[in-house]
Amino acid sequence: MKKYDAVVIGAGNGGLTAAVRLLQGGAKVLLVEKHNLPGGFATSFRRGRFEFEASLHELNDFGTPDNAGDVRVLFDELGVTDKIEWTSIPDAYRVISREEKIDATMPFGVKEFIDRMERYVPGCRLSVERFFDLAEEVRLAQAYSSSVNGKTDSKVMVGKYGNFVRSGSYSVNEVLKALKMPKRAKDILNAYWCYLGAHCDDLSFAHYASMVNRYIRRGVLMPKMRSHEISLAFIERIRELGGDVLMNTEAVRILTDPSDGGVAGVILDDGTQIQTRHVVANCAPHLVFGKMMDKVSEEVVRATNARKFSGRGFTMFLGLDKPAEELGIENHNYFLYDTMDTARQYDMMRTIEGNNVQATVCLNRAYPECSPKGTCMLYFTTLYMSDDWANVTPENYYKTKNYVANKMIDRFERDTGAKLRGSIEEISVATPMTYARYCGHPQGVIYGYESQYWDGLMPRLQMMAEDHKVRGLRFAGGYAMRLSGYSSAYFSGDISGRQTVGDIKREG
Repeated sequence: MKKYDAVVIGAGNGGLTAAVRLLQGGAKVLLVEKHNLPGGFATSFRRGRFEFEASLHELNDFGTPDNAGDVRVLFDELGVTDKIEWTSIPDAYRVISREEKIDATMPFGVKEFIDRMERYVPGCRLSVERFFDLAEEVRLAQAYSSSVNGKTDSKVMVGKYGNFVRSGSYSVNEVLKALKMPKRAKDILNAYWCYLGAHCDDLSFAHYASMVNRYIRRGVLMPKMRSHEISLAFIERIRELGGDVLMNTEAVRILTDPSDGGVAGVILDDGTQIQTRHVVANCAPHLVFGKMMDKVSEEVVRATNARKFSGRGFTMFLGLDKPAEELGIENHNYFLYDTMDTARQYDMMRTIEGNNVQATVCLNRAYPECSPKGTCMLYFTTLYMSDDWANVTPENYYKTKNYVANKMIDRFERDTGAKLRGSIEEISVATPMTYARYCGHPQGVIYGYESQYWDGLMPRLQMMAEDHKVRGLRFAGGYAMRLSGYSSAYFSGDISGRQTVGDIKREG
């Protein structure tokens, strides 16, 4: 029987970060991944002469060496920054909404963003300035909470982050109303909501403000060789630190100690038994508690089932045989909405027929050499806010894929004026079934659990100790305390890795 201080299950972003942190803390670590490549969603694939990015639109809060964001600071500490070649994204986003007749292109940089917003919505400047001041205080409060593993001092919170405390329990729209932000400015500012998969009447202001601030304040970067370059850099770092990595290897069981119900080991798909008292799981708690463990307390079952799955993913990848400028593709990042009433839009996204929303990216606008000369690539993504794809029969599966793909192309052409049909050389479509099969996510969910009032970012950060129900078992990735997104997954792996190092040291 092999023995490790800790086993990390899943080589997604959170698991990769946790493995590095454990090794830096002196632990003997095994990382197991059922796929033949690391990264989970942080990967790429080839179709013909195109290499498509599987998921990453951009990595926020990275910054520059002399103005480093929190993600760069973390990557520097982990020792992976210089293993990756980066390219910067030119603009934040272009949002087009039919009902409100909005077509706005927003830049990076707080001053630049505010100036552009004032141009679109005269008289909004003060409210948008107040938003970014409050958003920066939220970011600093979150950094403090993470640094103390959620065990915050109420005097520190009230004394240093009073405005964060005052706004912490309110939704995005409630705080923007209190800031007296004009409706059109609020609509443009709320364009990023689909990145978190919850509408702005229900989404925590602290969560949304933190994300927008991280995007706008320092701009965003993209690895030139797609997100798979990040994943390979982490694997290289893990091996440098002496960690063991097993690809094509699935962890099928987590063994528990009869005396306390805590972790006792892991069984791999070839029958190998690993002795360990610590597991960091970069996968869904529903999977871990429902399939990988024999005995789970009723408290754990209730807590897990209380959480709500977020959006189920659908992505279409196009390789086009003409350059972006010739096709009329002007921007890197598009949000196309029917309405900026996010609650109504969320509701329309419950069904295949009703969902017309898309976030579409052309990487060539940031990095022209990402595809062969004279070509470009587009990635179209949407979310389904219910499990409507479960109603699709096997006989209608391909027909339904084609129906949604055609809707997306038609919508993009009508809203932007670009001409795509006739230039499509390669096309690949990933449905919720695809994500469920390749990544093991229930229902094809790509955003983990939905960020809700009672279960948002700040409650999770402040309840980390209470959420630790099984001795020796912690979670990382989109289902963990930082919720979904690349940077959130890295931070969750950082937290869970450091916490597990502490657990190991306390055990001696």
